[in-house]
Amino acid sequence: MTTPQFLQQQREHPEPEESGRPVPRLVLILIGGLLAWAMYYLYAHYTPMPSLVGDNRVAEDFTVAVSADGAQLYTANCVACHQANGNGLPGVFPPLANSEWVIARDPGVVTQIILHGVEGPLTVAGTTYSGIMPNFRDTFSDAEVAAVVNYLRTHFGNAATQTDAAHVAQVRAATEQRSTPWNGDEDLQPLLAQ
Repeated sequence: MTTPQFLQQQREHPEPEESGRPVPRLVLILIGGLLAWAMYYLYAHYTPMPSLVGDNRVAEDFTVAVSADGAQLYTANCVACHQANGNGLPGVFPPLANSEWVIARDPGVVTQIILHGVEGPLTVAGTTYSGIMPNFRDTFSDAEVAAVVNYLRTHFGNAATQTDAAHVAQVRAATEQRSTPWNGDEDLQPLLAQ
């Protein structure tokens, strides 16, 4: 007579065993054949190409001259205060449109303001503003300062002469000892008289 425990054991499958060949032989033969064919193909179709066939370009040949875009620099750095139309915010940020500081005879005036910034009372078009403008001395290159100055002097209804990076470099060199912002009208008024 068989016991119930023995019947349950007969219904069980045998324990699995790890086989000696986990990858089937057919797959191994197929991989080996493809590897042999690839080696033969590379050998049969190899054509050495001498370096003289190349175009002899170097990395410098791929550099693109980038000119500073005054409008883009203005939008990225100035528009938050002076607004897209250049009219500023009344009582808070001065306008750039028809500003005596922007359209001064010498573009060096607005260049110095951009390079060193301003703090303290500054009168623009008869209205006094008391705020702080940051300096862009370490932020902008000479070409970028020139691009912003030219943008300011030829937009927002302004029609003043333009400047170039060489002039900005001269202004920067002449005022390089300055480490503080201009003190509003007190420091800047003499620049208008020049």
